[in-house]
Amino acid sequence: MTSAISLAGPKPFDIQKTTELEETLKAHGCFESDDEMKHRLEVLSKLNDLVKDWIRDLSENVKKLPASVVENVGGKIHTFGSYRLGVHNKGADIDALCIAPRHMDRSDYFTSFFELLKEQSEVTELRAVEEAFVPVIKMKFSGIEIDMLFARLALKEIPEDLDLRDDNLLKNLDPKCVRSLNGCRVTDEILRLVPNKETFRLALRAIKLWAKRQGIYSNVLGYLGGVSWAMLVARTCQLYPNAVAATLVHKFFLVFSKWEWPQPILLKQPDNTDLGFPVWDPRVNPSDRSHVMPIITPAYPQQNSTFNVTISTRTVMQEAFRNALALTEDIMIGRPGITWENLFEPSSFFFKYRHFVVLLASALTQDNLLEWVGLVESKIRILIQTLDKNSLIKLAHISPEQFEPLESEKDSVTTIWFIGLEFEKTENLSIDLTFDIQNFIELVHMSAVQQQKFKEGMKIDAKHVRRKELVKYLPMSVLQRHKKLAVSSSTSLNSSTGDIHHSQSATTLPSGTPPGGDAKIRKRSSDASLPTLTTKRERNDSASNDVFVTPNSSESQPMANGTDHQSERRLSSSELKDASTPAPIEPPSNVVFKWNSK
Repeated sequence: MTSAISLAGPKPFDIQKTTELEETLKAHGCFESDDEMKHRLEVLSKLNDLVKDWIRDLSENVKKLPASVVENVGGKIHTFGSYRLGVHNKGADIDALCIAPRHMDRSDYFTSFFELLKEQSEVTELRAVEEAFVPVIKMKFSGIEIDMLFARLALKEIPEDLDLRDDNLLKNLDPKCVRSLNGCRVTDEILRLVPNKETFRLALRAIKLWAKRQGIYSNVLGYLGGVSWAMLVARTCQLYPNAVAATLVHKFFLVFSKWEWPQPILLKQPDNTDLGFPVWDPRVNPSDRSHVMPIITPAYPQQNSTFNVTISTRTVMQEAFRNALALTEDIMIGRPGITWENLFEPSSFFFKYRHFVVLLASALTQDNLLEWVGLVESKIRILIQTLDKNSLIKLAHISPEQFEPLESEKDSVTTIWFIGLEFEKTENLSIDLTFDIQNFIELVHMSAVQQQKFKEGMKIDAKHVRRKELVKYLPMSVLQRHKKLAVSSSTSLNSSTGDIHHSQSATTLPSGTPPGGDAKIRKRSSDASLPTLTTKRERNDSASNDVFVTPNSSESQPMANGTDHQSERRLSSSELKDASTPAPIEPPSNVVFKWNSK
């Protein structure tokens, strides 16, 4: 661990920029109204009463405990995540934990409590994910999305003033209960470790909004989730303990645009607690040595919250850090025409790349699709990791944004993801991804079968799409917005300190784009055999090798059956002085994709 880089307090200009930042965040709906906050408290109070009533009823009528024990058995709801940190937005979900005494089982939670929730008129969209790594019940309660975990403590009763930071509570617990408790324990520890909670919260709101607008807020797809962003902001607060939020946002990008990954981020030295649970330590665990962007949780058992990050997703985030650093430097020196709004402009994803792999997940009903999309999305990072290993692919950029087809198919519903591809510059490009993508499709099907989630009509399709063909998949309004953002972002960055360039190529709309903002996508035949995608790169007048990219997936059927631990190093003043500028990324020219039927 390192000491603070600077203990300097804010200047009047810094305070002014913080006020402007807060006003900008309010304009983006980052704060709830008093009525909305009151509604959340009412929902949590009702849930808490339900939990207490359920535990009391089960203890008396099923577990047959004495009346004196039943009266004091307790039980409670404990929040964590963005709500607990105090940085939730309007309409955000609530992460909660149901804490029960030792005589309550997880099976009780997913049966009798699940049935109790079904009976509540306020509860909609109720579903249980019992086999997940961290089992959860998902629902909407009076319109608010709730993700509720379960943990049984080795206690006879659950007191109202229970302090979950006590490591001894983990004794004799099963791993699923420990994982469920971890969210609450980490959240509480983060709040304890930051020097100024209010400054931390405002800075974190800004970083969360920026990350979402940049399309890099998604733990499941290999970017960072809420707790990881919170820990990065908390570390920035530790390094600049007296800074105001505007300064912290700027320093955040300064520090992490130059961070030497995979050097880990730590908020405190790991505890010496040893209750037998695995902790992150690449000296001991070979699998930990492969983590490319480790951010270590501060509560025992310490874990890497970013094990899903891939080389490509880290590269995307690093470029975003550098671009944001250039903008915030201009904001903090008062450069005319550059405001916080520039920082929160969305990414121009569809104009950064010339070629895309399009993934389409289909099911017969909306309920089946919801489950299918969750499973497919949880595996996409594995496909990105596979693409990262291909020496001819420079970057595989998955966008978290999901789209629906512009024309619905008669007998199915579909969700679409886009992966932007950037190739290495070579004399002759020859690349075959058929096997990799087919393996990914089979992996998803196998997982669905093993988890007993596969249902008739669930399909995955994979297609190659050139930028000029995006009009077949995206509303005209989306393409026009991304074009405008590409031009605006390029202008802002090229005029700002550091002269950072985007990786966009030409910013023209796809040819053949029909007029109007409500263009409908051409529907894709569900029973058409998938062709093999061939890419050919031509150099002058000589032919190049063929490149196969996409397999036949519409007919896919479900299958039956390191380095030493490094501590944090203090960045020197020379390292922190200036932002490094990435070399311009130029997309490959003269790349032609061609479909051949298998």
